[in-house]
Amino acid sequence: MPEIFREDHTSHGAYRADVEGASRQAELTWVARGDARIANHTYVPHEARGKGIAAALVDALIADARAQGFKIVPQCSYVEAAFRRHPEWADVLADTPS
Repeated sequence: MPEIFREDHTSHGAYRADVEGASRQAELTWVARGDARIANHTYVPHEARGKGIAAALVDALIADARAQGFKIVPQCSYVEAAFRRHPEWADVLADTPS
């Protein structure tokens, strides 16, 4: 797995990874809302899809949520699907009004 780089600008941030042979990094971006981070976009260059890079970005977000005490609002479709596949992540899933 590639090294994950974290950017945290308090109100927004990203998890990024260099992708060999691609001109753009893989990324998972977020914006802050109160004590939660809204995961709003995940992108992996075509050359690297299917290699687990997006999953590694989400894993880094989950690990940071547990270590730093924030909740996650899975707004992007990839992160939503990852939460459905991992019910053990319920402890970091933000309560959303229905």
